[in-house]
Amino acid sequence: MSFTAISIPALPIFLRAEGCDLQPVTAEPPIILSYATSTVPRGCVSNSSLDTGHEVHVLSVRWSKASPVPLMVTATPRDDTCSRSAVLVLLCARCSASITSPCSNLIIRTDAHLSPEAIGAPNPEPPMVSSKEQLLTWALATYGGITSYSELQDPRRVQLHLGEDARSPPECIPQEHFNAILHLETEVFFHGVKSCSRSDAQSSRAAHIIHLQSEPSSPIKEVNLSLSCPEKSVGNQMLILQSKANFTWSLSLKCYIQLLVSGSYRMVPLFPTLFPGVLLPDTEQDLIAKAFEKNYSVIASYSAIPASTHISLEIQGHGEASGTPGLGGMGPPDLPHQVLLTLKPWKCTDETMEIVIIRSYLEPIKDVVNITLRDISCQAEKNATHFMLKSPLSHCGTSLEGRGYANNELILSLAKDAVLRSVRVGFQCEIPRELFLRLFPTAAFEAPQTELEINKEAFVQASMRWMDHPADLQLKECWLVASGKEPVLLVQGGEARGAGVAVLEGPPSSHGRKVWRFRFTYTIPEDGHIPFSAMLKCKAGLQNDTIFEKVLEVTVKDAWRPLNRGLGLAAVLGITFGAFLIGALLTAGLWYIYSHTRPISKLQPVSSTAPASESSSTNHSIGSTQSTPCSTSSMA
Repeated sequence: MSFTAISIPALPIFLRAEGCDLQPVTAEPPIILSYATSTVPRGCVSNSSLDTGHEVHVLSVRWSKASPVPLMVTATPRDDTCSRSAVLVLLCARCSASITSPCSNLIIRTDAHLSPEAIGAPNPEPPMVSSKEQLLTWALATYGGITSYSELQDPRRVQLHLGEDARSPPECIPQEHFNAILHLETEVFFHGVKSCSRSDAQSSRAAHIIHLQSEPSSPIKEVNLSLSCPEKSVGNQMLILQSKANFTWSLSLKCYIQLLVSGSYRMVPLFPTLFPGVLLPDTEQDLIAKAFEKNYSVIASYSAIPASTHISLEIQGHGEASGTPGLGGMGPPDLPHQVLLTLKPWKCTDETMEIVIIRSYLEPIKDVVNITLRDISCQAEKNATHFMLKSPLSHCGTSLEGRGYANNELILSLAKDAVLRSVRVGFQCEIPRELFLRLFPTAAFEAPQTELEINKEAFVQASMRWMDHPADLQLKECWLVASGKEPVLLVQGGEARGAGVAVLEGPPSSHGRKVWRFRFTYTIPEDGHIPFSAMLKCKAGLQNDTIFEKVLEVTVKDAWRPLNRGLGLAAVLGITFGAFLIGALLTAGLWYIYSHTRPISKLQPVSSTAPASESSSTNHSIGSTQSTPCSTSSMA
């Protein structure tokens, strides 16, 4: 099968995901995940309790496995008044529970083991029933009506809103997947966690994936996620959060972890500003492939949950040691790590690493006076608003041991009370799998530009990194495409095409980077019309499959003659005539000024009997005076 798509094709990524078959976690789970919802497996409401002595709320709880924490139930009135007596019936198969309410007249009937502080007065015995149908029949017979009924699966917390609604149906008939938002909110444990790892896994770098399954009609557009880890949690983990593009994530992180988030997100309470997320795939296999692409070969947990307003994630980290292998040996997480791993101010190309940090974003980290890379001679430039640093990937202590990643450290120098200390934050900068194209004015291949001069040699460099068999990469073809002109083929199959084109020897491949170089001369087209812009368009690929394409926009400059701006004969004649007319009008104007401002005595006629010397003197004076406007006109 041959690929002709631009950029990275999808097929190689799918192939990488095939080595990981997700399976349910049956042993001790790597995470504790819970999420808020108001949809219960079965439930109903009714107004049958309006004319009785009590409103009655029935909760029937089922468990997939023993709850790691006691069930917390809070019952609060809608209008902050507890005038009407309420009954809460909770059946949870002898679970541990804590029930709290501001209403002292709340009657509790439960089989749970209640915490001592939750009991304000002796409570009646729970009903002795063996089925859900018997429970509803008992409640109706005992109290004369049922306000709400909810079946809950693995709840962690329950918020029950006391109060009745006359608009409810007259009878409480349970319905599947009932939306109980008007009277109940619950946070439930998720026990459908799956995991897998690649058979050829080379490291223990692990990814946790949360995939929100959002209905098109769901009103939820923002989700709050809180994350906690053990005190000595390993740092080489990633959290991938997939949602619809219009979702906003508010993240409260209590540990150091790499993030990959779709939609937009903010870090609370550090950064109220929204950060743009990335476009993530929305299928199970593609998300696994994305983790593998980021060099995380273990899927520690994969959780597909409904859209929710709040998610709680606790990474257990069973048997994991402290430190961060491959990221500078960082210890327990701290504020600088959390801030910088949120900002991700690094960006890599095939040959450079760039760091740009907005100074205001470092306000949570007090007293930052300097930033360097692992090699402390590589210091960031700073001004009033930014820290900036740019370095070749072969400098500043950068290592390229990973597959498609550059590793280094940001070293922050903090000064407080005349005491200087350093904080090291290790990071990985992803080297994009793309073709880079640059135009240079000389064979030194320094200072790239985007200006192409006519009749002058130009030098082109195409390069990219491909960690998997870089020797198989080939520069397939390069074209010069100018507007209104036939495309000019410069290079094909790694060989020069056309006059004035020569393929040059590039630097040797290193760390998967391959470089191709060639020079060419763009001569004046036969029609003499020089375009203002053009494109260099190159393709590179493996064997017979075209995988990458890059376009570089350039401006065209004629080094030998002015650019033809398209002025025709009519325009040239018009400009000439206009200049002549302006000169004539200026001459007439100056003559008018002269003729109306010279002395009157000099305008009187000269007598014919005047001496010749006087006449000669007068004529000489006029001639001399007349030379002024003529001279001025000539200058004008």
